[in-house]
Amino acid sequence: MPSKVDAEVRAYETQCRQLADWLDALPDSSFDQPSVLAGWDVRTLLGHVVGSKDGLGHHLATRAPGPALPAADYVRAYGPAAAEITAATIEITGEHPPADLIARLRADVLRSELVDTTIVAGPRGPITAVDFARTRVLDLVVHCDDFSRSLPDRDAVPLHRPALASTVRALAEILAAQSPGRSVELRVPPFVAVQAIPGPRHTRGTPPNVVETDPLTWLRLATGRADFAAAVAAGTVTASGTRADLSDQLPVLR
Repeated sequence: MPSKVDAEVRAYETQCRQLADWLDALPDSSFDQPSVLAGWDVRTLLGHVVGSKDGLGHHLATRAPGPALPAADYVRAYGPAAAEITAATIEITGEHPPADLIARLRADVLRSELVDTTIVAGPRGPITAVDFARTRVLDLVVHCDDFSRSLPDRDAVPLHRPALASTVRALAEILAAQSPGRSVELRVPPFVAVQAIPGPRHTRGTPPNVVETDPLTWLRLATGRADFAAAVAAGTVTASGTRADLSDQLPVLR
């Protein structure tokens, strides 16, 4: 039976190739357009994804002493490292034409035999191989949506179901770890339901506080690309119960 880390890497590779196919259909002028990420054009966003892909294989080949950081703690380092990430992205993007960067998306990820609990030296600290692979799948799926939002006149980037499922579950589990409790149930069908937020514990029957949304809305909320109150007002989130407001807990990636 394949390991979980191998399944995550295979989902990552498939999503990379779906993104590459989508990018191949773009006219050259599209890569000069600004992306939804401030200061980055579409080519720079592509360079970031390529750099993340190169890093996946590199970091999976490393080993680090424990203890491993939980994923919910590991991702807290993203915000403080924003300037470092941007500098690395600009360096990787360089003057490479889009076609060269796209070709790198199609290559297999280099990896050795790993067990899920192998601790690797991630760029933000020690982390298990499976958790690191999940954070890379998450990063890729979220940025595929960024490409779609950057070029809204085109069909959206297809999202590979296993990669989307991994991302949705990871973000929900990070919320539950960062805000532990059982007073609110978050549902993102068909992929996940978790309980979170301190308060009265629910034990049976219909939970008194429920938040439900679709996978794409959830990944945007959890990564700060959408506002919780606005999503409720728009009807893309349903929130029932006096405690069913996640505004203070979101985004989980800051």
